[in-house]
Amino acid sequence: MITTIAFDADDTLWHNERFYRLTEQGFTELLADYADPDHLSERLLEAERRNLKRYGYGIKGFVLSMIETAVEVTEDRVPATTIRQILDAGRDMLEHPVELLPHVRETVEAVSGRYRTVIVTKGDLMDQERKVAASGLADLFHGVEIVSEKTPETYRTVFAQYGEGPERGVMVGNSMRSDVVPAIEAGSWGVHVPHDLAWALEHAEAPDQHPRFREIPHLGGLPGLLDELG
Repeated sequence: MITTIAFDADDTLWHNERFYRLTEQGFTELLADYADPDHLSERLLEAERRNLKRYGYGIKGFVLSMIETAVEVTEDRVPATTIRQILDAGRDMLEHPVELLPHVRETVEAVSGRYRTVIVTKGDLMDQERKVAASGLADLFHGVEIVSEKTPETYRTVFAQYGEGPERGVMVGNSMRSDVVPAIEAGSWGVHVPHDLAWALEHAEAPDQHPRFREIPHLGGLPGLLDELG
């Protein structure tokens, strides 16, 4: 019955959120003279939420939100050297090597031999393309879709393009809000792979009672689950 497997990228195939956390920690240290770390983190999250429609997802929007927060908490007195350090931190994130999560390569290799496989990820186009290329996994996928938002219509379109519609598709990812819930709403299976770190804006309630919802402890459990689903 299943013909197509879609994978999220960040924090499903490779590490991502931990680099944001480290950069945010450095950001709060830079501005320690103006506000305590918890308050700065709250203000930064507010800026990120506010700016999603302007800048979208990804490192560049994160950097702009840090600069905006720095300007606000210092009441327009943020030193130019601090702005430069924020920009340098963002540049470091954009150049960081891609580190695959456990079980990724062997799982994708096994699955790609049996199904059509596609990466469905959101974020900055250039950065996501860079990470796909640097991951060494690109040849194992039939396609890569970098989208501005993950909605039920996104999954209907992807599974129609690469397979035989959402009913025969499986979306695998760490985000309940972006990977699991909208995929199930589109009619496909939604497989949650928990990650230790989760961005606050990606939280959503698990559809525990839905017949097309599944959860596995790590990506290595996917081939066995697909055998069960048929």
